[in-house]
Amino acid sequence: MKDMNALHQHMIDSYRTTAHGTRIPPHPGTLDWQATRELVSQAALTRRRKRSLRERWAGRRGSGERG
Repeated sequence: MKDMNALHQHMIDSYRTTAHGTRIPPHPGTLDWQATRELVSQAALTRRRKRSLRERWAGRRGSGERG
């Protein structure tokens, strides 16, 4: 059997889902841009959190207070 591409896999998945009475999966590539946007926004959120933690930590070091 030859290698299967995304379209072949989609056709098999569609056949299986109709046999089981469930929803057909989206066509290959349909959600690629959405996944890319989510990854980029997650990376930006992580950078903002790290920057905030670094700034807070730097502020504590310079305060001179000890417990």
